[in-house]
Amino acid sequence: MRRSRPGTERPGLLGRRSESDVLDQLLDGIRSRRGGALVVRGEPGIGKTALIDHALAAPGLKVLRADGAEFESELAFAALHQLCKSTLRWQERLPAPQRRALDSAFGQTGDGAPNRFHVGLAVLNLLSEAAAEQPVLCVIDDAHWLDQASAQALAFVARRLQDEPVALLFAERDASDRHELAGLPELMLRGLADDDAHRLLASRIHVPVDSAVRDRIIAEARGNPLALLELPHTADLAGGFVLPAASPTSGKVEASYQARLAELPIETRTLLLIAAAEPTGCPMLLGEAAEQLGVPDDAVTHAQDSDLLAIGDRVRFRHPLVRSAVYQSAALDERRAVHRALAEATADTDPDRKAWHYAQAARKPDEDVAAALERSADRARTRGGIAAAAAFLEKAANLTPDPTHRAVRAIVAARAKRDSGAADSASSLLSMAEATPLDNLQRATVATLRARMAFDKNRDDAAVEKLLRAARLMAPLDTFLAREAFLESLAAAVFVGRFTTADRMLDIAETARAMSPTPPKPRPLDRLLDGLTTQVRDGYTEAVPELRQAVDVYRRGAGRDAYDVGQLWVACGPAMDLWDDAAWRELADRQLELARGAGMLAELPVALSYRALAHVHAGEFADATALVGEAHAIAAELGTPAMLHVDVTVAAWRGDEERTTRIADIATRDADARGEGRLLSATEYARTVLLNGLGRYDAALAACQVAGDLDEISFHCWIPVEFIEAATHAGRPDLAEPVMKLLSERTAASGSEWALGTELRSRALLTQGPTAEKLYREAIERLARSDGAPHVARARLVYGEWLRREGRRSEARVELQAAYEQLSVLGAAAFAGRAARELAATGARVRR
Repeated sequence: MRRSRPGTERPGLLGRRSESDVLDQLLDGIRSRRGGALVVRGEPGIGKTALIDHALAAPGLKVLRADGAEFESELAFAALHQLCKSTLRWQERLPAPQRRALDSAFGQTGDGAPNRFHVGLAVLNLLSEAAAEQPVLCVIDDAHWLDQASAQALAFVARRLQDEPVALLFAERDASDRHELAGLPELMLRGLADDDAHRLLASRIHVPVDSAVRDRIIAEARGNPLALLELPHTADLAGGFVLPAASPTSGKVEASYQARLAELPIETRTLLLIAAAEPTGCPMLLGEAAEQLGVPDDAVTHAQDSDLLAIGDRVRFRHPLVRSAVYQSAALDERRAVHRALAEATADTDPDRKAWHYAQAARKPDEDVAAALERSADRARTRGGIAAAAAFLEKAANLTPDPTHRAVRAIVAARAKRDSGAADSASSLLSMAEATPLDNLQRATVATLRARMAFDKNRDDAAVEKLLRAARLMAPLDTFLAREAFLESLAAAVFVGRFTTADRMLDIAETARAMSPTPPKPRPLDRLLDGLTTQVRDGYTEAVPELRQAVDVYRRGAGRDAYDVGQLWVACGPAMDLWDDAAWRELADRQLELARGAGMLAELPVALSYRALAHVHAGEFADATALVGEAHAIAAELGTPAMLHVDVTVAAWRGDEERTTRIADIATRDADARGEGRLLSATEYARTVLLNGLGRYDAALAACQVAGDLDEISFHCWIPVEFIEAATHAGRPDLAEPVMKLLSERTAASGSEWALGTELRSRALLTQGPTAEKLYREAIERLARSDGAPHVARARLVYGEWLRREGRRSEARVELQAAYEQLSVLGAAAFAGRAARELAATGARVRR
């Protein structure tokens, strides 16, 4: 039976364990030649499609599908034809009455109205023929729009499937009056439990949310997954300090609510507007603001009678879209009056909400309100709410009367907006600042921010050039800020890789050394920049002491004050180059934790990717996949490039040839079009891993030839190892020797168990006789003391292969069986398959 592991649930089925079990029982039945039917009912957005997708993902089934459509609901047999068209090749096997009835139903003849009984029998027999090859699952979505003739025929079939390996799965709205399906087994979907709703909301917004606002959202959604997923994204991130916005995906729904609002008395609409403008749902605050605006008591009764608002221990709307409809339909003066009343009613113990409401009530620039918002931003940032801080700062800039002071606030707000993932707002704020005469430092700061946003969006050489130009502007004005910009330029150039100019990285390193010398009291950033510039100028071995010192400083750093969160991904690169997997994992963990806690959405895709790569190194492919999925979702929301380099790496290690090839092809096109060399190198590495796993060594060697020649920063511990394995197995040790020499220099300088174990394993591939065996054994011992579980298993695999070639079959079987078991458990299917083939070559039977 196709089940989740205990304690886990599949993506898209959060909180639906019992419901998915019902579906699994239906599918298990048809695999055992017990047919059946199920009608899944529920309100729009409750998760019917997710359950259908769950069923469609089941292996070993032939799927037939029909989707009800309102515009076809009057066309007799339209849905039935959609479902059965692929089975009509067996129509000639039907008895003549059934053939004639089906031809008539599907408009093939003009014999008049078909015999409905014969149509039903014909469909039953066609499905039986289809199921002779493999069990058949028929999915009928939006069954409430089925034409009556199709509904009758399908209901007829559903009641006669007991001995056929066929299942009919219907999905329809709970308000449907479709009586044809009455009496069939039914699964009614209810809203998610609060715990599951919290988890779903957290998966959508990725960063902390004000608890009062979060609880109000959960209450209003009433467990409807679509309502939770469609919430305006920025409002969630800002903890309520962004006004209710119209939802682009739910215009018709909001319009229907606005029509109902228009019918209510003005006092009732005012009460609803107060509730819409106050995100925490506090009944006392609603009452006090209503009293200030002279709203009569009976407005509460009218509001609740309208079924749009409920007032208990919390004020909540019937649906989150009602809140948006109420706010969007109100006039500007009405909103201002409501916000002023809420500001007056808000206690002094909540200065941030008081300042926010006063800001929304302001009719003109007001320095007192702007200063209060600035103080609120400082408090929000301390609590980790960068989105809320950005919202405060943006409003403060707009309300600042003095142009010079407004420009300063706009620049600060732009940085916060960029960090929170609101690039368009950040760009607008920078334009606001540029409309005022700026001093040289401010111009350099604006240039730096624009360059960062250009790199966020494109990761190409043009963005690197902008970062370098901004660093040069900053150098004579502020050494600390200039060194930050130089570090970003260097890190960006690593991403661009082969697509940057030949001397770009050397130019950045030389310019950084010349224009911004190391300060007397170096920060973590300064040590990191010094180590990287040494690596670029003088080579890896010379840079190791400085790089190790920089990594250690970042590891010791306590909290946000020790460094900027955005620097940690840059520090992860040297940790990888030093073969220090413990430091790499620790820094990646800390970056992800701090970026989440601070709400820095712009940093999260990179943070998730570095942590995912650490999972890959440890053989934790499922964990890596989950983080990659989240990184893709955030990148899509932000409009930034997807982190395909991790996605393709995970697929390759899992041995998924179809997925690896598909992602690699997309990534190659993207990398070429955008000019992102790091992505291209990662893709070549992933192809090599896959091909080495599959035993196609000539192809593997060709796949990594270009990347191996480039010798790029942050790939030192990845590509040479695969290159050497591919070259030795392809019979080209001459190609592997120079790469081995370079690898040995670096692993010796590192000295970690991962480095030394990898060097020994690679050297063993190029060695013969007893010396090779000694190298293999020591490699396995050292790698076992690192985080790299897949690398231990692969070392046992190549050792087992060597033992078999030496004719030591019994010893080879021990190593190959161990490698096979370890790789299978990890999910490295291609390498496990290679181990199984080697085992079979020894004459052993693979123990699964």
